[in-house]
Amino acid sequence: MNKALHRETDSSANPVPHNHASVDPLQRNHAPTVSELTPHQPFSSGSNRHGLNVALTPLRFLERSARVHPQKTACVDGPRRITFAQFKADALALARALRADGVQPGDRVGVLAANSYEALLAQFAVPLAQAVIVAINTRLAPAEIRYILEHSSIRVLIGEQSLVSAASDQIGDLLSRVIFIADGEGQEPAEVASDKETTFSAYTGAHEEGEELPFAVEDEHQPIAINYTSGTTGRPKGVLYTHRGAYLNALGAITTQHFDHHTVYLWTLPMFHCSGWCTGWSVMAVSGTQVALRAVRGPELWRLIIDEGVTAMCGAPAVLTTLVDDDNKRRVQGLRIVTAGAPPSPTIITRCENIGVEVTHVYGLTETYGPFTVCESQPDWADMTVRRRAVLKARQGVAMITNEDVRVVQPTEKDDATLIDVPADGATMGEIVFTGNGVMAGYFNDEEATAEAFRGGWFHTGDLGVMHEDGYIQLLDRAKDVVVSGGENISTIEVEQAVVSYPDVSDCAVIGVPDEKWGERPRAYVVLRPEAHAQAQENPEAIQEVIIAHCRAHIAGYKVPRDVVVLDELPRTSTGKVRKNELRDEAWAGHESKIKG
Repeated sequence: MNKALHRETDSSANPVPHNHASVDPLQRNHAPTVSELTPHQPFSSGSNRHGLNVALTPLRFLERSARVHPQKTACVDGPRRITFAQFKADALALARALRADGVQPGDRVGVLAANSYEALLAQFAVPLAQAVIVAINTRLAPAEIRYILEHSSIRVLIGEQSLVSAASDQIGDLLSRVIFIADGEGQEPAEVASDKETTFSAYTGAHEEGEELPFAVEDEHQPIAINYTSGTTGRPKGVLYTHRGAYLNALGAITTQHFDHHTVYLWTLPMFHCSGWCTGWSVMAVSGTQVALRAVRGPELWRLIIDEGVTAMCGAPAVLTTLVDDDNKRRVQGLRIVTAGAPPSPTIITRCENIGVEVTHVYGLTETYGPFTVCESQPDWADMTVRRRAVLKARQGVAMITNEDVRVVQPTEKDDATLIDVPADGATMGEIVFTGNGVMAGYFNDEEATAEAFRGGWFHTGDLGVMHEDGYIQLLDRAKDVVVSGGENISTIEVEQAVVSYPDVSDCAVIGVPDEKWGERPRAYVVLRPEAHAQAQENPEAIQEVIIAHCRAHIAGYKVPRDVVVLDELPRTSTGKVRKNELRDEAWAGHESKIKG
């Protein structure tokens, strides 16, 4: 939520300076001080008297890079290598084609595609056509895709033929135009099924020449994108991003991730997730190179890191696990990974640092353009042990440079709109709230949910955490994930980090399950390393006992899981978050649960 800061002044305490214009300057024996001068033309805040100020928009990043570095590689997608000049030309062609096809300013254009050149291109071309991009999660069921298309009134869809075809029975009647993009080998479909379907090259081919559209907007507060929440607690909500917010968050990512024109960014994060955390706009701003990756698998991950000289990546801790567990892993230099989606365990941070990978932890939500805070390293951390440094780096940190305040608060007894800060003691739990340019404009067509999210003048994350003495926040849990056992609040994150520190555990999720005596108790779901998994199949009780014993040595007894369930893999969203709602639904079947979703 954008929140201007105003300073009220008392005129009696700040008298107007005397006007010394009539005093003979020859009679003065000193130069006039600033306080003695009366300006001939007072400044007026918020004015643009000369018309030189322009609305902020990330579209300018593409225009500049194409002008300054026209022949530099902007994007690598399989065998295709696209220069900045070509990127700009393609963006203009797609924007012209959309306008010629009847897309009006403010219309929504959908994208249903894995990480690819065209998906990245659409982040610029759609707003260049003055439309709003809606990137859709590729892992959604057809009915879920239909809901998003209907809710945002999408009539034009850019996507992969396989993904669109799989949902065609559910969505076909909603669309007037479907544009199929190239696959991972750069090949477009050989044929289409109907007149409203076309290929990307056929759609844009007639518009390679034409009107030179401006890489600018009149109003920086107009929407640039709608990103839908995961919908694990109900219908997905459409989160409105503005040109101003996208521009500023892109700049924030540059400082957080140390991007420059040498950057080679590998797309392990889905481009559809929170507009790719604004990273596509960030790397474009510095004229870096972006490498598309359609699926995160260890061998291909490492091949691209080595062959393309990758310097930066983003993703959930699950991506870090894939990186360090792969047989092709090696020690590298100059690779930075920004992780979010779930607090990374000190164990996984340590394993990354051991192969030369620098991990930066950020935190945010769909409603905050992705990352809002960063766990910014302090100089004295370099002198600490790897393990101690990893513990500190697992915190959520402080607001990024382009954002404003972060607070940890509790409501007063009278109402939940008056917020009181918790002590900065690293122990007292409260809700994390935000304000600043990095907060959404609101939920699309949902004023009630918007008002609820912004109650008290702050954006409410729904996450519980603590404020440390050094001003760094630490996330303890989602409010809905906290296990309340016998009146004690148990952070599932704390328990998960204890479990995953056991060497044979590669992944873990903890939820509360029914308990007759205590109401609920913690249960751990684990994924084991291959050799341990084989042993667990022969003797499941033994692995459960040893993990529980390990936890007793690290956390309080009431927090220790009472049972451990071994899975082949955890259910996850496309962005790497564990779908705890699925685990809860199964565990609470037949019981009255306090959690719905």
